[in-house]
Amino acid sequence: MGAGGKGLPRHRVITVCLHGAESTGKSVLAAKLEAECEWPWVPEYGRTYCEERGTDLTMADLIAIAEGQEAENRKARAANPPVLLLDTDQLMTAAWAAMLFGEVPDALLAYPKADHYLLFSPDVPWRDDGTRFFGTDEARARFAALAEDMLIRAGVPFTPISGGWAAREAQVRAVIAGLGG
Repeated sequence: MGAGGKGLPRHRVITVCLHGAESTGKSVLAAKLEAECEWPWVPEYGRTYCEERGTDLTMADLIAIAEGQEAENRKARAANPPVLLLDTDQLMTAAWAAMLFGEVPDALLAYPKADHYLLFSPDVPWRDDGTRFFGTDEARARFAALAEDMLIRAGVPFTPISGGWAAREAQVRAVIAGLGG
């Protein structure tokens, strides 16, 4: 009998994390793919955290955000979907730590990793939504470089995503299809 509980083998969940600087279309695309492809999407816990508590963050806040995100990701994984889209994970929180405080606690690099990461380039217009920090071209480029650095430090597989909105969507769909989704 499989781990699925009713005599059926439990399939392996393919986790894909959307990663990168703010305002690059990650959440919008994740919501669209959830609606059209029925791939569940785990929203960014940090957004909710900041909307409730404000954006004057400390390192303790980032650790709390990482814990909250992991709880959400774990709950979504338990549903055993074929593909699970993670709007973010602790590697992105690590990039935030580097950007805001110039250091990355080891704990942020120790969380479970997604099967594949999609690294969104900041080559689309930035939009302020009240929780975003880094809107200048220079800040976006620095944040994007830190986000990529976290993927490299963690040694995880990733694919760069860039171009206009339609191009981004096509690239994401192709990568997920290639992963078996």
